[in-house]
Amino acid sequence: MRLEAAARMDLLRKLWRARNLIVVVFIPLFLLPLPLIHPTSEASCAYVLIVTAVYWVSEAVPLGAAALVPAFLYPLFGVLKSSEVAAEYSKDTTLLLMGVICLAASIEKWNLHKRIALRMVMVAGAKPGMLVLGFMCCTVFLSMWLSNTSTTAMVMPIAEAVLQQLICTGMADNLEPDAAEDESDKDENPDKNQLALLYRNDGSNNCNKQEVSTLSEVQTGEPNGVNPNTNQDRITHPNGHLPQVAVEIPNVKRVKARRDSQYPTKRDHMICKCLTLSITYAATIGGLITITGTSTNLIFAEQFNTRYPDAKVINFGTWFIFSFPIAIIMLVLTWLWLHFLFLGCNFRETCSLSKKRKSKREMMSEKRIHEEYEKLGPISYPEVVTGVFFILMTLLWFTREPGFVPGWTSLFEKKGYRTDATVSVLLGFLLFLIPAKRPFSSPSSSYRNSASDPLAPMITWKDFQKLMPWEIVILVGGGYALAAGCKVSGLSVWIGRQLEPMSGLPPWAVTLLACLLVSAVTEFASNPATLTVFLPILSALSETLRINPLHTLIPSTMCVSFGVMLPVGNPPNAIVFSYGHLQISDMVKAGFGVNLIGVAVVMLAITTWGVPLFNLTEFPDWAVAANVTTSL
Repeated sequence: MRLEAAARMDLLRKLWRARNLIVVVFIPLFLLPLPLIHPTSEASCAYVLIVTAVYWVSEAVPLGAAALVPAFLYPLFGVLKSSEVAAEYSKDTTLLLMGVICLAASIEKWNLHKRIALRMVMVAGAKPGMLVLGFMCCTVFLSMWLSNTSTTAMVMPIAEAVLQQLICTGMADNLEPDAAEDESDKDENPDKNQLALLYRNDGSNNCNKQEVSTLSEVQTGEPNGVNPNTNQDRITHPNGHLPQVAVEIPNVKRVKARRDSQYPTKRDHMICKCLTLSITYAATIGGLITITGTSTNLIFAEQFNTRYPDAKVINFGTWFIFSFPIAIIMLVLTWLWLHFLFLGCNFRETCSLSKKRKSKREMMSEKRIHEEYEKLGPISYPEVVTGVFFILMTLLWFTREPGFVPGWTSLFEKKGYRTDATVSVLLGFLLFLIPAKRPFSSPSSSYRNSASDPLAPMITWKDFQKLMPWEIVILVGGGYALAAGCKVSGLSVWIGRQLEPMSGLPPWAVTLLACLLVSAVTEFASNPATLTVFLPILSALSETLRINPLHTLIPSTMCVSFGVMLPVGNPPNAIVFSYGHLQISDMVKAGFGVNLIGVAVVMLAITTWGVPLFNLTEFPDWAVAANVTTSL
């Protein structure tokens, strides 16, 4: 019996290790009767859609590889020609993303993001409540223009350095009462006194020497500038952030308990939890504000413009006007929720800007932030150029077609040729040409990270390649291909007819159900994959129920970003979880509240200022035309 049980367990282990291969092979074979028994375009398209969706949700193969499934299955089943499928993988948003990545590469290369983050935190101060709010504000701002993952990876090392300074200062404070006891026993036990002094000195040195870690340091196993091979006597905490000294002090249980713990007090641990969670939530909030803020916004914009080519309502300006108030309200409510959850309700103590109320630890934290800012030195010429390009790109996006006044595109004779991608690619291209060294500067002057070549450009192709998310480009293209197949085959119309029983529901109820559904699914599946699957279904549903498609599509696009309850929900969650301050229960508890806040604020927006902005009270002509074309 034991041998049989062992053999059975061994078989189960092998099956579990091979689960991805089983999914990849057996799911297409299991679903193959669908297009064989019903040899119609709708059934064939449904087969491709289900197979791709299962691959995305299970992540049995990389997301980018799964996005290539329509490229060969659609031609094989006669849904779309190979040339037609290939055209879907490169759209206007691909060029828009490439231009933005060029600017992001310049921002990261010349440390402009670090200067902005540290300056905003310096303004906020070191009080726990204001420190969290300061980090959230700078993360939201950066995430508007950079990817959520990149922003989190940039800001977290700065936050971790501040937290470690807070922890080290707190440990020193906790040891002060024991210093008096050691002083009184100095003559009786000199050896004990020397050991305690050794511990304090070494702990102080560790704190003073700590540097802001980078993502590469984390990957090489040397967090916070500490090399684990330099001192074999140090014991590193499992999260890799707090080196300690192995010192045994007899008959002092209270001190020993403090030294074995990573955090001086429970409150310090709560501050660490609050700050790390605030950064991932702020990155998600900031990504909502602009079309380029996150990949799901780009997926929505391209699929919407492809399905409804006559709808000239979604651009950088209209999206910003709608989403910016959402982000501000969510930022404030999320900060209040995290403060209540981890820091309590004493806002006077945690948010006071008065210097008289600052403790020694807060003063030390402020000093550390100022030291990190001073390391950057005076603002350099490449940072100025990057900042100018940043402002210029934003202004050109806003003024292209603002709506209430003629934009700069009205200066051209031919209309409709210029988009936001035109601006981003033009400015991104110029970054490859403009020298990183100030013109007519003295030969002795030098700049950080600049090459010896005086004509070296602001960014190189390697800088661009390092940040360009090609997997996201392929993933977005796969979503466009699926949407095109659903439209051509008539599958979207068939799905819409099956949803006709929902016609009795008011528009707000349909939107609320869609938001709750996508926000639940995206906790376990990737955000882009979830949205790519749901957009054609929700578009067909809106057309069937004669609801303005924007009424359901925009809230669903925003709610798909609210996968914040688990580390696997999105990459920023995984990054902050890896720092070791959080447990799964912390993320679930805080993320559930943030999820409810997000859905509530989005519903408020779509039923108030979204109505006049997008004219949501009537079924638009461009949706009628698209519905008729699809039916034919």
